Amino acid sequence: MMAASGVIVPQPLPWHRRLAAVAVAALYRLCLKTWRLHWHDAGACPETKGPVIFCVWHNRFAAALASYDDFAQSRWPAKGLAAMISASRDGSLVANVAQRFGVQPIRGSTSRRGPQALLEATTWMERNYSVVVTPDGPRPPVYQIQEGIINLAKLTGRPIIPVSNFTRWKIRLRTWDRFQIPLPFARFDCYYGEPIWVPREASETEREQLRAKLEASMRAITRD
Repeated sequence: MMAASGVIVPQPLPWHRRLAAVAVAALYRLCLKTWRLHWHDAGACPETKGPVIFCVWHNRFAAALASYDDFAQSRWPAKGLAAMISASRDGSLVANVAQRFGVQPIRGSTSRRGPQALLEATTWMERNYSVVVTPDGPRPPVYQIQEGIINLAKLTGRPIIPVSNFTRWKIRLRTWDRFQIPLPFARFDCYYGEPIWVPREASETEREQLRAKLEASMRAITRD
C-alpha cells in the first residue's frame, strides 16, 4: 500500500489472519519448551561489543528466533532484536507472530520496500538492537546471498554473524525455499561462523568479494 508521501506501507493484518497469528504463536511457544539446542563453534569468533547482524537462511527463520534467547543474546549482548521480514501478506503474519515474542519487525526485502527497510534497520541498530536478516529471500534461488545484508553492514559498521541450524525432526513445505517447520521435541545442531566486517569505504568489487565470502561461510555450516 502506497501512502500519500510515496512511502510504501505494509498492509495491516485482517482480523482472521490476526487470529491465525495468535494460534501460531501459541503453538510456537509450546514447541519452544520441548526443543533442545546444541551449539557448535564453526571457527574462531572473537567477542564483539554492540549489536550485530545475524545472517540466517530464509527456510530456517523459525528455529533461528528460538536460538536467540537460548544462546545468541548472551554471546552478543544487545538491547533487543529486530528482524527483516517480507512486506508481503504472508510476511504480515510472520511479523505479527514475531512481535509476540518481543522481536521488532522491519518490513521489507530486496524486491519491495528495500531502501525503507534498510533505513529502519540502521535506526534499530543505532538503538543498540541486533538485526536478523534472511538474505536469500523472499524469492528464489535458495541459499544465495543478496547484497542487502552487505549494504547494511557497510552503513552501520557492525559485523555479520553467519548462523545456521539443522534438525531431522521437521516438516518441509512445498515452497521455493522448502521452508522448515520444526516439530515438538526436535533436537537442533546450531552453528555460527566467524564475523564478517564490511568497511564503510569498501568498493563495489570488495563488497562482491565479501558477499561471496559470506555465502561460502553460510553454506559451510548448513546441511539439509
